[in-house]
Amino acid sequence: MSTSYQTASQTASQAASQTASQAASPATGKHTERAQAVREFIADVRKRVPDAARASPQQLAEAAALLQALGSRRDLFPAEEFPLVPGRPGTLYRLAEDVDGGYALYLSLGEAGKAQPPHDHTTWAIIAGVHGNERNEVYRRAPTADPLRDALTHVRRVDVGPGSSIVLGPNDVHTIELIGDEAGAHLHFYGLALDRLHGRVVFESTAGGTYRTFSPPAAIYHARVSPDALQEALRGDAEIAVLDVREAGRYARRHLLYAVPAPLWRLEVLADRLVPRRDTRIVLVDDDESQAHLAAAKLTRLGWSDVSVLAGGTDGWARAGLEVFTGTNVPSKAFGEVIEHEKQTPWIDVDELHERISRGDDIVVVDSRTPEEFHHFTLPFSHSLPGAELVYRIRELAPDPNTFVVVNCAGRTRSIVGAQTLIDAGIPNRVASLRNGTMQWLLSGRELAYGRHAALPEPGEAARDAARQQARDVAQRAGIGYVDAATLHAFEAEQDTRTLYKFDVRTREEYETGHLEGWRWAPGGQLVQATDDYLSTRRARVVLADWDGVRALTTGAWLAQLGAVEVYLYQPPAWAALQSGPEPRRVLRHRPEAASVRPQALRAALDADEVIVFDVESRVAYERGHVPGARFAAPDRLAQFLSPDDHRTVVLTSSDGVLASVVAAELAWRGKHAVQYLLGGTRAWKAQGLALDTGAAGVLTGDDDQSISPYLFEDLSARDEGFREYLDWELGLVAQLERDGSEHIRLIPAAR
Repeated sequence: MSTSYQTASQTASQAASQTASQAASPATGKHTERAQAVREFIADVRKRVPDAARASPQQLAEAAALLQALGSRRDLFPAEEFPLVPGRPGTLYRLAEDVDGGYALYLSLGEAGKAQPPHDHTTWAIIAGVHGNERNEVYRRAPTADPLRDALTHVRRVDVGPGSSIVLGPNDVHTIELIGDEAGAHLHFYGLALDRLHGRVVFESTAGGTYRTFSPPAAIYHARVSPDALQEALRGDAEIAVLDVREAGRYARRHLLYAVPAPLWRLEVLADRLVPRRDTRIVLVDDDESQAHLAAAKLTRLGWSDVSVLAGGTDGWARAGLEVFTGTNVPSKAFGEVIEHEKQTPWIDVDELHERISRGDDIVVVDSRTPEEFHHFTLPFSHSLPGAELVYRIRELAPDPNTFVVVNCAGRTRSIVGAQTLIDAGIPNRVASLRNGTMQWLLSGRELAYGRHAALPEPGEAARDAARQQARDVAQRAGIGYVDAATLHAFEAEQDTRTLYKFDVRTREEYETGHLEGWRWAPGGQLVQATDDYLSTRRARVVLADWDGVRALTTGAWLAQLGAVEVYLYQPPAWAALQSGPEPRRVLRHRPEAASVRPQALRAALDADEVIVFDVESRVAYERGHVPGARFAAPDRLAQFLSPDDHRTVVLTSSDGVLASVVAAELAWRGKHAVQYLLGGTRAWKAQGLALDTGAAGVLTGDDDQSISPYLFEDLSARDEGFREYLDWELGLVAQLERDGSEHIRLIPAAR
């Protein structure tokens, strides 16, 4: 397997030069050209039709000319990306839509002979040809003596093919029919999106007569990409983000290696952090396309312009013979297994560790997980030292080079990566990972400690100096280096064409005390352990703020070896202005805000049996504490638990109310129930002194929302079996990577 991985040797300046070259001549495909052409079309229309609700005939005529020009670029709409759906005479694809539904652009496909009866739009509409001939018969509508019947009078006939178009007013009625033997493809452009036109009507005949409400299209699709084309793109040089829109528990059962969990109902909270650049190529994945097109519609409305769907979803990927993975944070965990496999990272088993501790050997055990995880459980004798802190602080715990240092975590990855971090840095101590971590400790019949608080040791000046030298050496071997303020500003100026992530990798307390404006918090160990929680755009730029000369360098070195992104370091000036407080979250909106209810009012409504409460965030959090009487359901399955005969108001809650507000807005928009959300969420309920219930009673959707850790199993035999299955799975990841053919990992040479 050693031939699959390369030694990193680029310097930061070489990488920056290469990046500039790529930016000057970016790799383009039809998806990129199409996205750019559609963006330019919408921008040009806005100049000519600045107010879609008050468009003049002259303005619409100018927009029609622009639409004709877009339609003339037939190569932008290839059949492999826009196929007719089998069993349907016509298929509609969404190309663009504003957050309020305005300036909605579609590609309408139809088999020869496809026809629609007389109907109106209630907004202006423009149709332009791509190929085929769509015949439009236009009618004027007039009332009759019968208030339930209107008359239609034929006004004109317009055949729309390539190079031609038709403009229809809000009150125009028309029929369409594809003439001849050729299937048709036409661009349809509306002042308001089709699924918002609830007042449209369709007539019984071309003479008029009775009419009924014309329902929105049953399905609107988005451009598709085949499994082979996606695999090729993932191995290419251009930026791409693959988002899996299923709930995280379902994602964990089977998914693409580089797909990042971004559930459909949580996109408003997650998408901006995961894919900050709105022109990034995004491919959405689910099981079978049942949710991906809904997610594509949401992202399109929220401003992303290059969105497509994996044809056939994960099922189609598997049918194509491509590798499917299980579990969470798989790229990072596979990375840990590759490290041990390639670099032969030393390990110690739990029996030997127990024996050494019992006889009083000179040994220090450090837990490389987060302080919060350390607090939940840890080895009784371990010290908390999260991954990015290892090189920075280890000398305070093991000042004697003869001290044996053992790194542990809950399973394998952070033990291996942590131990190899110290080895690569060249500390003089003997270092090993604890084989299989606390899982193996429990499997051996031993006990853990619970509720311990992390107490990170502060390094002295001599220790910091030594750590800086070692971190610089690691960064140099990984091929990363510093960018100055001018280069960083240039990166920031290019954020519309190249994705830029800026992370502060220090501890939570340090970040919240003061950080650079606009920089996100990503503790270094977690950024390496769970990269897909923080960024999803492959080949993006990542800049790490280096405050101490150690933690950002060791974190950056691992990211560079993982190989998915370009990594740079930035040393903030001593006089830099700082922001304090936790990282702000940006929540996107594309639906009207649902009504909120405060805790005391909700308690009164519960007492009166006027509401039904659902917690929608996390089963684990629900079991730890929830509003009494609430039930838990993953957002994507919530609707199935709402009875049309139950007229109580639906109230949603989440930990802080943010996700609940997003889900409530979507549910209210669908219009079948009165929906509110608990303002401030379960946290606010508790802050008001109101009691919380605990336990699994009321859980409706099992582990759909997240993969449930074996540590949470109450049955010890089931827990131990879960541990064994997990450890076997991790050990099998190297073989899976070989079958997948991934070649992004590039490990650094050993320390000199």
